[in-house]
Amino acid sequence: MNAIQETEKLLSTLSRAEKAQLLQWIVRDLGDAFPGIETQSGVAGGEPCIVRTRIPVWVLEQARRLGVTEADLLRSYPGLRAEDLANAWGYVRSHRDEIDRQIRENEDA
Repeated sequence: MNAIQETEKLLSTLSRAEKAQLLQWIVRDLGDAFPGIETQSGVAGGEPCIVRTRIPVWVLEQARRLGVTEADLLRSYPGLRAEDLANAWGYVRSHRDEIDRQIRENEDA
């Protein structure tokens, strides 16, 4: 039995109030989720990357700060889509300190 099936079975045993509590927890947990951005421990040092790629968000932001246009980024990274850049910029807005730190760490490397 996979985790989804186990969860479905468990849900059938919960009261409506318990389900509501669980739903609130799930919404809070997903509140920091950004579509198109993923963090995996074994990919790019665990830094947030564009899905389907190994392109860290900080790399795109650093390029943007250096004056690289979105069109240039899309040409430089053929697997990248305009939607990916929009997702990256949203992530940067919400995680400015994290991205700034990653840029500094990688400039020093």
